[in-house]
Amino acid sequence: MRDDLDPRRLETFRVVAQAGRISAAASLLNLSQPAVTAQIRQLEADLGRSLFTRHASGVQLTETGRLLADYARRVHRLLEEAVERLQAEEQPAGELRLGASTTAAAYILPPVLQAFAASHRPAPLVLEVGNTDEVLAWVREGRVPLALVEGLTRAPGLSLQPYLKDELVAVRAARAPEPLKAVRTAADLAGVPLIWREPGSGTRVVVERSLRRTRRIQGPRATDLVVGDTEAIKSCVLLGLGIGFLSRWSIQRELQRGTLELISLPDLSIPRTFSWAQVGGGLAGQAAAFLRHALAHPPAPSGGTGR
Repeated sequence: MRDDLDPRRLETFRVVAQAGRISAAASLLNLSQPAVTAQIRQLEADLGRSLFTRHASGVQLTETGRLLADYARRVHRLLEEAVERLQAEEQPAGELRLGASTTAAAYILPPVLQAFAASHRPAPLVLEVGNTDEVLAWVREGRVPLALVEGLTRAPGLSLQPYLKDELVAVRAARAPEPLKAVRTAADLAGVPLIWREPGSGTRVVVERSLRRTRRIQGPRATDLVVGDTEAIKSCVLLGLGIGFLSRWSIQRELQRGTLELISLPDLSIPRTFSWAQVGGGLAGQAAAFLRHALAHPPAPSGGTGR
């Protein structure tokens, strides 16, 4: 086994590992399939070990291949960061324009923006905040090149890249009135007031879809409230006006203080994902640098889960 590795072969190996097929990797690398195969075989010869097993649908990493792939990805990310940092030093920092749905803007983006600012040249920042439908429209119009939204698996005309897992959970005030305290299952929700987000909200879409599956609640009823943002829902819940569904990211402090409590509903689970939305074709400038940073340094919740 050689004591050094050809970085070009290592990069070819990384792309093949990611693509899962020699033909797909060749296309991404703008090389012929025989050239890619030759580089992989030479890398295996240098190491004295097999990196892939070949089968009809493509290639699969061996145990050695999985180990090396992790290092190859880290080398690739490090080189990207080096280029990004050099470009930031040599070029004037352009304006960073982002969009975000309200939950993402309030609870996900602030620590990411803080970390990005600490490692990059200062640049003007414009953060546009709205509900999910509004933010997606801004991306389509070119008003912002990149936005963080919630609860979507697809968005016509846009590319979505999953970022963080989340869960919408039922909450009530710690000192809620007795009817709210009696809720134990999703079926019980039919007998108490609920507090909803406004139409166009990603949270509203996900909650409404999940509750419809219970066959008991189709949407807001005469006894329910509809309010415009997460903090308004929290305020209403804390006053005992009903039960709300909120992101786990948004209630860490209230759970720690004991002012809100989770309602464990064994027959209802509402997972969702925060995703980056952009127009196909890729990003440039500050938006591209920010997305690379955000993907490499995702935030962690500020507190426990509360369960």
